[in-house]
Amino acid sequence: MQQPAPGAAIPRFFLYGDAGTVADAEFFHIEDIRSRSERYDWEIGTHTHPGLYQVVFFLDGGGELTLDGRRSAVTAPLAAAIPPGVVHAFRFTPGTHGYVLTLTAAMLSGEAGNAGRMFEDVLFRQPQAIPLESAAPMAALLEQLQAEFHEDAAGRAKMVEWLVCALLMLLARSRLQAADAATPADRARHELFARFRALVEAHYTEHWLVPRYAEALHTTESTLNRLCQAVAGRSAFELTQDRLLLEARRKLIYIAAPVSRIAYELGFQDPAYFCRFFRRRTGLTPSAFRRQGVEGEA
Repeated sequence: MQQPAPGAAIPRFFLYGDAGTVADAEFFHIEDIRSRSERYDWEIGTHTHPGLYQVVFFLDGGGELTLDGRRSAVTAPLAAAIPPGVVHAFRFTPGTHGYVLTLTAAMLSGEAGNAGRMFEDVLFRQPQAIPLESAAPMAALLEQLQAEFHEDAAGRAKMVEWLVCALLMLLARSRLQAADAATPADRARHELFARFRALVEAHYTEHWLVPRYAEALHTTESTLNRLCQAVAGRSAFELTQDRLLLEARRKLIYIAAPVSRIAYELGFQDPAYFCRFFRRRTGLTPSAFRRQGVEGEA
């Protein structure tokens, strides 16, 4: 799968291969997978979409999906939900059928109203692949949505909003199916864990300690640790460090900046301490990790 040279800037597109910015706050786009990927030999290289949400629906076929450097094989029916700014790439099996839905935050909420926040929490809190029990209901909506996108019929804008809302609601149902079968206590635990992950996302470069996260969540440190072990199999502290390490890996691979600058951007006051942190968790120094990436692409 194509990767930018280590140290090079990550390509930023509003649609893959198309430079530019989104002028319309309610920007919306839909296209079938073949129309763009076939031009690139079914391979969409590493890139990101600042300010745009994207869902890639695999209705038939499959391939390989990379989200934030984590690569996995995918088989239809499945949907990949990608929040704004997440680095991602695809290698589709030739002939794969499906659709790529791209929209802004304003379009995400749109007709959904309060459900827009639910879509954000359930579908776009983090990048994820969502298996679908059946592709048929979503395929019908996607086909109608694409038809509306290419026509200028009366009420087009309102119809598009309704169809997007219905499509995301079906996808959210698929994502929540397991949670719906859980007990109220289980749902409460998962809700608390989601709030913790949101706080980590907002404050990981500030190096909050676990007691501060617990205080912000109105719980105790021991309760938060038990929750994280039960849901993720790791302590709260380990999850905060995992997020910091993920960002360090991203920057070392994709950002053209000295290690010392990356350390400061990640909230480390001493670059030497950052190097020890990184080596303790990966077995490599930041510079060695970057070199390894160069050799891997050679």
